[in-house]
Amino acid sequence: MAFNTGLSGLRAAAVDLDVTGNNIANASTVGFKGSRVQFGDLYASGFLSGGSNPIGDGVNVQNIEQSFSQGNVSFTDNGLDMAIQGDGFFILNNGGETRYSRAGQFTIDKDGFVINNQSMRVQGYTADDDGNLSGVRGDLEIATDNLAPRRTTNLSSDLNLDSRESVLESRVRDFAPLAFSTINGEEFEVEYANGEPAIPIQLYDVDNGGAQVPFTSASQIVNRIDAIPGLSASATTTAPVPITDAVVAAPGFTFTIEINGSPLNVDPTNLSTIQDLRDAINRSDNTSISAAIVDDGTGTDELRIIHNQGENLSVVVNGGAPITAEGSIQVTADRTVTGINGTGGPSTNLADEFPVSPVRITNAFNPLDQRTYNHATSTSIFDSLGNSHELTQFFVKAPSPGDGVGVSEWSVYLQIDGELVAGTDVTPYTARFDQDGVLQSIDGDANGEILITDWVPRDANGDPNGADGPPLPGETVVTPIPEPPTTSAFVLSLGDTTQYGATFGVNDQRQNGYTTGRLSGLDVSNQGVLFARYTNGQSKALGQVALAAFNNTNGLSPVGDTSWVETFESGQPIIGQPDTGTLGGIKSSSVEESNVDLSAQLVNLIIAQRNYQANAKTIETSDAVTQTIINLR
Repeated sequence: MAFNTGLSGLRAAAVDLDVTGNNIANASTVGFKGSRVQFGDLYASGFLSGGSNPIGDGVNVQNIEQSFSQGNVSFTDNGLDMAIQGDGFFILNNGGETRYSRAGQFTIDKDGFVINNQSMRVQGYTADDDGNLSGVRGDLEIATDNLAPRRTTNLSSDLNLDSRESVLESRVRDFAPLAFSTINGEEFEVEYANGEPAIPIQLYDVDNGGAQVPFTSASQIVNRIDAIPGLSASATTTAPVPITDAVVAAPGFTFTIEINGSPLNVDPTNLSTIQDLRDAINRSDNTSISAAIVDDGTGTDELRIIHNQGENLSVVVNGGAPITAEGSIQVTADRTVTGINGTGGPSTNLADEFPVSPVRITNAFNPLDQRTYNHATSTSIFDSLGNSHELTQFFVKAPSPGDGVGVSEWSVYLQIDGELVAGTDVTPYTARFDQDGVLQSIDGDANGEILITDWVPRDANGDPNGADGPPLPGETVVTPIPEPPTTSAFVLSLGDTTQYGATFGVNDQRQNGYTTGRLSGLDVSNQGVLFARYTNGQSKALGQVALAAFNNTNGLSPVGDTSWVETFESGQPIIGQPDTGTLGGIKSSSVEESNVDLSAQLVNLIIAQRNYQANAKTIETSDAVTQTIINLR
């Protein structure tokens, strides 16, 4: 009995030594999980009875259990090295056999697959050509070919336009001079752009009985027109007076001027020439009256009396017939006025009845002249071939519509490679802001979007470069631009643009195009997503590492190469994305070290040695006892 007991102890101690030695041998093995021996005692017992005083039969090795506790995570210089922080195993494809491992020392083989040191392929979720992860699991592959270019279909600009800027450009339409008597008593209606309601103009007063009372002078009409948003007016009255030096120098010369019936006294004494008369008029207390001498076209000088506010004039020389003159009215309209239509009286339309000059532009926009725009910003966009082009946005402060209360506007011009696009060479876009500096619309679009459909990508010589051009005539372009795009059309979004009393600034500017790029590096996120970095500054998801967990981790069977396989005791794997559910996260450029505590293992080694020696002593003692019995005579 003692021999068997000691022998079982030797066997158990030997196994303990083997396990401890294996732990010590793998103290530096990445992803290794240490084991420990579990012992059980042995007793002889029968089916019907166990004996009253059973004596043990020794020891038995019941199980060799692995400890799946977390090992220390150490950093490496390999971007594809990964450590699992928490529960889970990497899934490896070993030529059709599925293995599970915690060792995350990975690299890329000649075919671009992510593999471990034993050429087992790492399993994960694959991504499509646009970098979108799918739910399909397979071998992770790193595409090493160039990243194809992508044309720009959307550009978002987040800007602040300085509300303190002054209006640089002035656009007005001049009407030919309108005689006072021609438009006095008329009714008109002013029409505006951007859906603003029309405003009526009544060029007369109304008495207490409701009867129309015509104005008495052009200055009254000017005051009425000036009160209408978008319109301005001025009036002058010119009375030509034929007179000679001889008339002025003659004895008893008299000269009187009446302004709307009120006399303006001119001292006729000490006058000998019409120049003297002119100077006397200009010295009068009424600063609205002035006089000038001009050639009447026949070689004879003529004295002209001018009232700069359009009041009626009456001039009498030497008590003769009065020379009368009424005001002439000059009307101008800004860019917000689209029409002035007659609604009463014989007139139909100021623009039809009286000759109209073309729009007069002061300080017109010129992209080459920085004095003609308030702000500008540039960014790169890309055509279908990946060629870079420079888009410049110009912003010009425009006169506020209406009375300017609670609303302001800016003109937007767009230029690509020095060529104005989006029709802004003819008409700029109008960005309207509310009283809080928030963008209301751009040409009525509440989203603040501008659709550019006339851009032809060109080379440095100004010739088409072979990339996709604008849509065909009649072709409908919708926003957002659908994928895949087939033209050079793209959307400029200014929806986040503001107009505050602060310096002009570009808060953010993003576009979705890029040129071609070569693979320059790989990154791994905490969720195990593999990102490829390219020389064009882009990155794209290539796939995501998959992890597996088991209900009974200790049921896995080790098969070498720091890997395990599924068994009936472990249960089926629960596969998912890292950092979800009970699965741990991924630490990139790191590995999980062996969880073996070398100090504890050395102590265990001493204990196992002592156990072995003690069991050997049991056998030695039994042998001595047996020898004593044999020696009896």
